[in-house]
Amino acid sequence: MTETALAELENAAPLRARWLALRDAEPTIRARDAAEKLGVSEGELIACRCGAGVQRLQGPWGDLLEALPDLGRVMALTRNDHVVHEKKGTFGKVQIFGGRMGLVLNHDIDLRIFLDRWHFGFAVAEPSGESTRHSLQFFDGDGTAVHKVHLLEDSNKAAFDGLVAHFLSPDQSPGMAVAPVPAAPDDRPDSEIDRAALRDCWLRLKDVHDFHAMLKTVGVGRVQALRLVGAELAWRVDPKSFRHAVTAAAAQEIPVMVFVGSPGVVQIHTGAVHTLRDVGPWFNILDPDFNLHLREDHIASAWVVRKPTRDGIVTSLEIYDADDAQIAWLFGERGEGKGERHDWRMLAESLEGTGA
Repeated sequence: MTETALAELENAAPLRARWLALRDAEPTIRARDAAEKLGVSEGELIACRCGAGVQRLQGPWGDLLEALPDLGRVMALTRNDHVVHEKKGTFGKVQIFGGRMGLVLNHDIDLRIFLDRWHFGFAVAEPSGESTRHSLQFFDGDGTAVHKVHLLEDSNKAAFDGLVAHFLSPDQSPGMAVAPVPAAPDDRPDSEIDRAALRDCWLRLKDVHDFHAMLKTVGVGRVQALRLVGAELAWRVDPKSFRHAVTAAAAQEIPVMVFVGSPGVVQIHTGAVHTLRDVGPWFNILDPDFNLHLREDHIASAWVVRKPTRDGIVTSLEIYDADDAQIAWLFGERGEGKGERHDWRMLAESLEGTGA
């Protein structure tokens, strides 16, 4: 056994003991909250339980993703520090590109996947009353969760067992060696940004998917670009605008697209939203096949953004945290090759500006 593996094993036992004590004291605590209380990553907390309801998996992760349609109806979960996005449905139309990028293009489960951020995977069995909940959980190199797949009552458990057996790692020792993920570079000073070039590149966009590449070409941060491009293309609105837009979309029956990203996945809901509810600090969408849980108090800024495409202007509402990291973004439902819905555009443009 290597020194690293031995250190992981030695650290895992006391962490598991602390986890069990915390779970006894707080039986309903979620793994992410428990990890925060224990001062470790969620991945480390899962890994310390290998051999006790947790099995370590190995890739290739693209091959594993291609096997997920066999599980039938499941719940896919993607989150970041501020919002949780849960969708029930089936995996399908899975495409993997060079082992680094992937797409899942079913209507219900719709994902953009960045496999270079998938470092660890586990099959997890959690006691739940008289039954057991089964899931697949994947983590970045620092132990941050990138995606989870939870079985439902009508999922194909036999296919799940077969998938786990096929991708089971020969190393089932507890513990995980995590490493910090390099931080994104700071934005350059506004004075160094060529605003004319930014506007020119922005106005020449043909597809919303080209926006990230445009930012890299100009060398500008995302929120920085929103500040500098000009008020007819991006303007700041009240931080509660996400709530207001979702509420109005539900009342007016305007179907929307809700995007949430982790380091390794962007997950998308397309369709109407109905049941909205506040629970503690969380603003929630609680529909049968789509749940969203948003810490509204974590929103530092919100922006209405207009991007040119081959099909006309596309308008989004984007929310960011205090570090200018994207929390979630919202569009009107729009099919490929189709223009934007007029009712969504009117809703987005009616949101109250901050004057900032």
